[in-house]
Amino acid sequence: MTIRAFFAILLCKLLRFVSRVLHRGGTAMPGRYALKLCPDLLDRLACQVSSVAITGTNGKTTSARMIEEAFREQGLPYLTNRSGANLIDGITTEFVMNSSLFGKVKKDYAVIECDEAAARKVFPRLKPKVVVVTNLFRDQLDRYGEVTHTLENIREALHGAPEALLCLNADCSLTASLAGDLPNPVRWFGVEQGAAPSREKPEISDATHCIRCKTEYEYDYISYGHLGGFRCPKCGYRRHRADYAVTDVVEQRPDGSDIVMEVGGEKHLICVNLPAMYNIYNAAGAVAAVTEMGLGVQAAADALKGFRCGFGRMERFDLAGGTRMMLVKNPAGCNQVIEYLQTIREKFILVICLNDRAADGRDISWIWDADFEGLSALAGRLDQVIVSGDRAEDMRVRIKYAGVDDRCIRVERDYETLVRSLEQETRPVCMMPTYTAMLELRQTVIRHCGGEEFWE
Repeated sequence: MTIRAFFAILLCKLLRFVSRVLHRGGTAMPGRYALKLCPDLLDRLACQVSSVAITGTNGKTTSARMIEEAFREQGLPYLTNRSGANLIDGITTEFVMNSSLFGKVKKDYAVIECDEAAARKVFPRLKPKVVVVTNLFRDQLDRYGEVTHTLENIREALHGAPEALLCLNADCSLTASLAGDLPNPVRWFGVEQGAAPSREKPEISDATHCIRCKTEYEYDYISYGHLGGFRCPKCGYRRHRADYAVTDVVEQRPDGSDIVMEVGGEKHLICVNLPAMYNIYNAAGAVAAVTEMGLGVQAAADALKGFRCGFGRMERFDLAGGTRMMLVKNPAGCNQVIEYLQTIREKFILVICLNDRAADGRDISWIWDADFEGLSALAGRLDQVIVSGDRAEDMRVRIKYAGVDDRCIRVERDYETLVRSLEQETRPVCMMPTYTAMLELRQTVIRHCGGEEFWE
């Protein structure tokens, strides 16, 4: 190890220690300064472990937590960027914090969530053994641009990791196209026709036309968004048969799902300890990754049964009559949360927090593409909607136009006041914050009712 690398590691550890003492987290900043001192530091550390990387628009954090749980239950030594610091700075910080001063990594495996745009820098350095691409949806246009630009970012990243085995979502026509011109071996995961109710047409689609010849897709079935049994009537590009196939959704409950997954001709009954269709996709990708990393299908199934979700992703809190927090950041993900709300049979309170900061995306026009009209179907169960965040008034207008009685809508900008008022409630509460709102609101919630810090 070079002197430069030694001092970079020392600096990173010192900055992390000071940050934690000050309760600042220290998830990304220490790695940023370490890389300035030693630009190839991540390369030096990552080559010592066997890594699985997860990228894509929706489901990165949840999928990473599912995979991590399998490693934990098997007693394998691993490191992970659990805090969600998924740019190269945060990933470097985690590697350093799991290494000695002399650059010896103390773990054998790494489970790394990676931002789609950052993957170009990270994957060539990380050299992952397995890469999971969850899906691709329109998200933060001011940062990522059009969804095809995000796709090219990931494609470029994978060119830098030609040995990685790819676990691709067979139902996402954008994600699936990565297999066309890359040398990487591929395993497919997806939900088969008949496993879940199909829609007649996409409620919102970010991929209406064939990525190869621009002809409009035809669908045998649609699970949500543009995911499903797509096919191009002109060039023949179509959904690939899944190696990790959800063949039946036995039951969907407000707290989880029971599914049947076929792998290598064998069927496995798997309990997913999270609700909603998008988490079934996350589970399928996690099973694929865990199995391809050599742990086996049963290890993945055991992990999913006892899995506890990541911060702000269907996370539970002991507040009011029970509170669940569900991050929303784009139309497709928001629609899935609204569908989940429709499964709730008791009266509840809904909190929606909308920010437009850099990490959220400055453009909030996506709220008009999301199907908030679905809330009007909750009349009689949705007692009150509380809107908050920097753009609370914009959200109030959107909810009003969606058909929710304006008399049921309350604006409360102060999170402290909001949470204190909820402490007096006996009804359950569902919270739908955007990213930066989630960080602030969550911090307020755990001060009142307890919970882990976001990096724990």
